[in-house]
Amino acid sequence: MATPSEKLAESLVILKDLQNDKGLAVIHTSEISRTHKTRLMENGFLKEVLKGWYIATRPEEREGDTTSWYMSFWYFISKYLNTRFDEDWCLSPEQSLSILSGNGVVPGQLLVRSPKGQNNVVKLIHETSVLDLKSIIPEKSERTEIDGLQIYSLASGLLNCSPGYFTDNPTDSRTCLSMVKNSSEILALLLKGGHSIKAGRLVGAFRNIGNSRLADEILNTMKLAGYDVRESDPFKEKSPFVLKQRETSPYVTRIGLMWHQMRQVVLNNFPEPEELPTDLEAFLNQIEEAYKVDAYHSLSIEGYKVTIDLIEKVQSGEWNPEGDENDKQQRDAMAARGYWQAFKKVKDSIKAVLEGNNAGEVVDEMHSVWFTELFAPSVTAGILKITDLAGYRNSPVYIKGSKHVPPSADAVYDAMPALFDLLRAEENAAVRAILGHFIFAYIHPYMDGNGRISRFLMNVMLTTGGYNWVIIPVERREEYMSALEMASVNQDILPFNQFVGSLYSKEKF
Repeated sequence: MATPSEKLAESLVILKDLQNDKGLAVIHTSEISRTHKTRLMENGFLKEVLKGWYIATRPEEREGDTTSWYMSFWYFISKYLNTRFDEDWCLSPEQSLSILSGNGVVPGQLLVRSPKGQNNVVKLIHETSVLDLKSIIPEKSERTEIDGLQIYSLASGLLNCSPGYFTDNPTDSRTCLSMVKNSSEILALLLKGGHSIKAGRLVGAFRNIGNSRLADEILNTMKLAGYDVRESDPFKEKSPFVLKQRETSPYVTRIGLMWHQMRQVVLNNFPEPEELPTDLEAFLNQIEEAYKVDAYHSLSIEGYKVTIDLIEKVQSGEWNPEGDENDKQQRDAMAARGYWQAFKKVKDSIKAVLEGNNAGEVVDEMHSVWFTELFAPSVTAGILKITDLAGYRNSPVYIKGSKHVPPSADAVYDAMPALFDLLRAEENAAVRAILGHFIFAYIHPYMDGNGRISRFLMNVMLTTGGYNWVIIPVERREEYMSALEMASVNQDILPFNQFVGSLYSKEKF
């Protein structure tokens, strides 16, 4: 007779088979037997989203933990809506544009259009919902599909979004405008529908971001066709910088926009620094004094995926959801050793900048070294594989409890050089520190260690601008994470800027 552990292992095999290539599982009740469903739910591997629909979770998640839901949200939406409406549905033009711009934030209420809709609010978990509007949707030629999501095409979305979208979501809308390479598709839709008011709004929007060529093409063509087009700028203010019209990645544009929009907030609200140190060795020794306290504040964020190793461990009866204390102590020891090794390399980076090297250049060259030093002891101890040191992640990563979904693995290779270009060009140390930390964490380029490295980056920039090393205490972790969430989800850097500023002290260590 099979033991409880062996039965659970059998159910985990079923769960693994239902995962997608990103390790996520969204399951309809028709896809799994009641026995396996009950067993997985009782052991914390499955959670009900609404009647008949489930997602995979992690057993260690506590009541109210949103991590599994936020990481599964978009996959759930695609599978749920495709099951319910086939392909006869589409997200709203506003949500479509946000997705096209690289904004994967989980909305509180998702607007969906479908001829089969019921004008009904479907409540999901963690205060999220779907509003299915009974409405016509764009023709197939005016729609596109991304990861199973039916959305408006770029041109159709810009044409059909509400005027308020531009003012309420300037980063998303400007990013989308910058992705338009020629006016032909937009003009075809404008002429087809005789949209003179929408044409005037788009002419003003393109001119706002510095693309007068497209603005003039739309304006002149519509006028030649006999339409009275009156140009109107839908934004409240001019674009903070001229966008590159040949940029291939929306993330590069997005990061540039965030940097320039947030920069003045930092300049206006961060404390003034002391003068640069005159005794370099004494200053580096003072930084080293911060190590013991600073080393406590590390952040490790992992995604959930059922693996063969987990299945085999459960089957053998060795699975312990509370964690083996000996293993835990070994992991902690290796993490502490890695932090010390990385900390020494960070000190070398600070020295290099204070000796006259460009701060952005130094961090660009050294951040991979910090990463390697962080995890090298764990590789040596056999806790991690040598391939875990290979560099930037090649799979999705999720931030615990955050509505912000970091860019795809492919996007990281565009986004990181863009960040370091901005760091190289920025003269103000506080801006480099605050925005460098935020955007590094926003991109989340590694599978683990992103928080530690982003704080290293922040402190390199601070100390090389005359500031002291800033320690973020564990007691204020919730405030810290909330401030980063405000920046990622609402594009509001002020709370994070004020949070770090409140920790800065002009007193020496």
